[in-house]
Amino acid sequence: MLVSGCSSEGGGGDDLQVVQNPTAAVAATSPDPTAEPAGQVVPQRADVTSMVTAGRTLVAAVSEPASVLLYDLDDLKAKPRTVELPGPAAELTPVDGAVLASLPRAGTLARISVPSGEVSTVDVDGEPAATAVRDGQTLVAVRDRKAVEVLEGDQVQKTITGSLYSADDVLVSGDATVVLDRLRTALFTVDLADGSIQEGLRAGDGATNAVVDAFGRVLVADTRGGGLLAFGADPLLLRQRYPVPGGIYGLAYDEKRHVAWVTLTERNEVVGFDMRGGEPTEKFRLPTVRQPNSVTVDEQTSRVVVGSGAGEGIQVIAP
Repeated sequence: MLVSGCSSEGGGGDDLQVVQNPTAAVAATSPDPTAEPAGQVVPQRADVTSMVTAGRTLVAAVSEPASVLLYDLDDLKAKPRTVELPGPAAELTPVDGAVLASLPRAGTLARISVPSGEVSTVDVDGEPAATAVRDGQTLVAVRDRKAVEVLEGDQVQKTITGSLYSADDVLVSGDATVVLDRLRTALFTVDLADGSIQEGLRAGDGATNAVVDAFGRVLVADTRGGGLLAFGADPLLLRQRYPVPGGIYGLAYDEKRHVAWVTLTERNEVVGFDMRGGEPTEKFRLPTVRQPNSVTVDEQTSRVVVGSGAGEGIQVIAP
């Protein structure tokens, strides 16, 4: 059940808390594939943790060794440039010819220029889990401090806290900013001007990943509940809930085709949903590499790129 409102204090309990001792949902473990992966598979033995495209570069984060790999999207067979990082990247965000990498173990935010691979870093007090950019400011979700840091350049201008158990992602939709709390499996509105966390809404039974679509909605993968959720951001309101069995986890959006791509780790599949109607409409369902934890879209060609979290390669599909 979806329950709105901020957390209750005192004896009233917490309407947004799902269980007594919440734990964040994670990707389901994949079985051995039963079908040949669609498209092309670029060999990569490291586990891919996150992927984005920036211009004509595919940026793939791997955990061992902690680094990102820069692939030429127009020549994926070419050897990628390897950029070492001080810690594994939990999330990548493209911005202005570069990619921001959140490195929670290192307490660092890295800015990686593409395609050159030049790196600059900013120390963060805590574990940065994700970033977004709004009006020239960098917003950083700091997981362990349950906060959103607002940076101007490399300097913290404001720290926003309240009502969160963890700050795992931050997203900008038009004039609205929201933060995803995986422990409470909820979305919260962030008032940047006031410096406060506002209303919160339950996001299923185990929200993991989120993106913003071309209609200003925040799409959320409810991994435990097996559903794709679509929230209006201003005001925060659940618009759609569509069942997606099979271990929904990875999430990406193709603005050109208005297709939301989700990975199903229990089935080694990637599914594309047309998001233009009153509810998602399935358009594509394709077999993937094992443990398809990451997915992104080449915005120029609409090719879908899936990363294996089990060291079985990077898959490129032209649907």
